[in-house]
Amino acid sequence: MQTRVSTNDGLSTRWIEHGSGRPVVLVHGIPTSAQLWRHVMPLVRGRSLAWEMAGYGSSIAEGAGLDLAVAAQADRLLAWLDTQGLERPVLVGHDIGGGVAQIAAVHAPQRFSGLVLTNAVCYDSWPVPSAKVSARLAPVLRHLPAPFVRGSFAQLMRRGHDTEAKAKESFAVHWRYYSANGAAQSLMAQLTALDARDTRSVADRLPDLGLPARVVWGAADPFQKIGFGERLAADLGTEVRHIPGGSHFTPEDHPDVVAEAINELLAP
Repeated sequence: MQTRVSTNDGLSTRWIEHGSGRPVVLVHGIPTSAQLWRHVMPLVRGRSLAWEMAGYGSSIAEGAGLDLAVAAQADRLLAWLDTQGLERPVLVGHDIGGGVAQIAAVHAPQRFSGLVLTNAVCYDSWPVPSAKVSARLAPVLRHLPAPFVRGSFAQLMRRGHDTEAKAKESFAVHWRYYSANGAAQSLMAQLTALDARDTRSVADRLPDLGLPARVVWGAADPFQKIGFGERLAADLGTEVRHIPGGSHFTPEDHPDVVAEAINELLAP
């Protein structure tokens, strides 16, 4: 896997690339990075490009002063696609990256050949209560010392993964970006940008999207409940692929199931 960077209108955009063939664009959520897809990409039978949102992961610094809302990220995704010359990629999203994917697909359905969503935000399923509280308290919380934020981050990872081992691996991968960029300030910038109006604004257009779709869901997700996945699947004209006992971070815990759904849309 290779990390690539391009610059458009003064903004550097990073992504991780792997493989060859038909293109697949993968969008991570919060509080992760393009590295979320590290176990999925080797299983995809195509050219995978894990796009990193401004203000996240190794692109935290590039997000300073930018609008980090999901709708703004969707605009950046479409602008980046313009620079890459990708021919109708399959679009894949997790968590708020799923919100980005929904908005991008609704705004430009002709740009994509399919849509895969896994434990994605949708409708008014988000922000989760803890995120709402943190956003309201952001003026205070952004001054918290790193050790306190580190503990809360580790707890979040444990709640969102199936096992302690998976949570520890994920923590090691994603925490380093926050640790290096002012953990509390970076997280508060992300959290204060979350607004369900972004996904509600496109919800009534999902049934008419007309794209082949797959919905994969960790059925025991404590953050994005399975009922939202079922509603999303119904609107997209597909069925939920349940992962019994699966939690939130499905690309890390169940990369084989996520990759299988992507490969189905890549098949001729």
